[in-house]
Amino acid sequence: MTVWDHALLGVASIFSGPEAFSVLGISISITLVMIALGFLMGITVGATPGLAGPMAMAIALPILISIFGYSQDAFLPVMGFLIGIMKGATLGGAVPAILFNIPGTPDAYMTTFDGYPMAQKGQAKKALKVAHLSSVSGDTFSDIVLVLCAPFLAVLVESYIDLPEKTGLLILSLAFIAAVIGDSVGKGLISMGLGLMAAMVATGEDFYPRLTFGMPELAQGFPVATAILGVLILGEVFKSIEDMVRSGIRPRDTIKSTVDGDTLTFKDVKRLAPYIARSSLIGTIIGALPGIGSTLAATLGYTYARNRYASVKAQDDPAFGEGAPEGIAATEAANSAVSGANLIPVLSLGIPGNAAAVFLILGMESIGGFNPGPSVFRLPSDGINPELVMAFGLFAAMFLTNGLNWTIGGVLMRAVGVMARVSTEVLLPVVLLLTLTAIYVQETSMAAIWIAVGFGILGYIMRRVGMSPLPFVIAFILGGNLEQTARQAFAATGGDPFFLFTHPIAALFMLMSLAVIVFNLRKSPS
Repeated sequence: MTVWDHALLGVASIFSGPEAFSVLGISISITLVMIALGFLMGITVGATPGLAGPMAMAIALPILISIFGYSQDAFLPVMGFLIGIMKGATLGGAVPAILFNIPGTPDAYMTTFDGYPMAQKGQAKKALKVAHLSSVSGDTFSDIVLVLCAPFLAVLVESYIDLPEKTGLLILSLAFIAAVIGDSVGKGLISMGLGLMAAMVATGEDFYPRLTFGMPELAQGFPVATAILGVLILGEVFKSIEDMVRSGIRPRDTIKSTVDGDTLTFKDVKRLAPYIARSSLIGTIIGALPGIGSTLAATLGYTYARNRYASVKAQDDPAFGEGAPEGIAATEAANSAVSGANLIPVLSLGIPGNAAAVFLILGMESIGGFNPGPSVFRLPSDGINPELVMAFGLFAAMFLTNGLNWTIGGVLMRAVGVMARVSTEVLLPVVLLLTLTAIYVQETSMAAIWIAVGFGILGYIMRRVGMSPLPFVIAFILGGNLEQTARQAFAATGGDPFFLFTHPIAALFMLMSLAVIVFNLRKSPS
């Protein structure tokens, strides 16, 4: 079968899956329903300060798996829901940034610089429309690049990378993530080392579990979802509770502007188009590099646009930071373009680049039947590659979510603006309860709850000392794969202990790992 045959099967699987209900005799698949529900939840979460897309994905994944099970029929509904959250949250983060000067997500921080001044001038509606147009444009461009580049990169990897090279590539990815995330390379490396250490518990090929301290609960290792939800979600909740107790509960500002104001004209769109295009390209390039994330993409997009705008703006146009629509356009296009490009290393190499990608990979591994990596895009000489069909199903789900973004995203953005007024003392207990419920639903064990609390305390300590938990999470995800690949490479090279340095490409990866760390150490302030 050809690539087009696999693509058609993948698209058809979205529409012809298990039926949720029918309308006028037309069957509506459960996958379509889950994509729409995920998108709605994503916008709501993004519009709620203190929440984020990865947090909602983390809580939803165990519950979804308990509902749909582990069969292949569950793959697209579960992944469609997660993709809907990821894309909706990016769009929704601009709402409180514009209306309340409170970024719903970290990557929407730059949106406040021009979005809130526009709202104070009575142009909130126009600012929201600019954010909507820019976000969806950047997201769509990034998804097109994903579809074109992920198969090409997978074929390239399949042709030139063997077990030693794959081991070196995993080490390079971990070194890159540890070096670029956070303000300190040293703290990033410590976070990564802790993640690898946690991944080593009870794993390997020994007859007896290792590093379990004789505890039978750890004989199978730390449950992946439990450890990740503990570090990422409970750690953040514990820190937020302490911050709230120290500073006291402060009521959020009331709305100082309405969503009325100027509409977005064709002339406005034409003026914004160059800024959207450049920031979409910046965000896509940044997103394809593991570990950098959308916050940096938004910062770079905004900075480049500000420099460009200063040289071309008219005398009566507002400057950046004073309500320039171009500032919103540059920021939202850049941070939204990261989401699709972040799946390039996920699908072609099996390497997550940000927190959202971690939960997509975790969903793939939990359900089974889809192993991200070069084999996904392998075209068999005869028969069907089911993983390739699933990959095209994921692509179709992403474009369908973009379709929802284009059609009803703007209306939903204005509707969920009220979520920015949810108080912290209400929000935190709800998040804590949902997280513990999701963990118990997944593991059905009180031991898992205590393990999650332990990892939550670790995540709290990491945040308090200024250490990003993301290198820990990605190292924990990749640790088992790294060890298995290294063992296989060691055996395949005849027990050569220097296999990482005797193969040219592997040696190049190791040299690049060292160079990334040294280069960022020279830049690091600590």
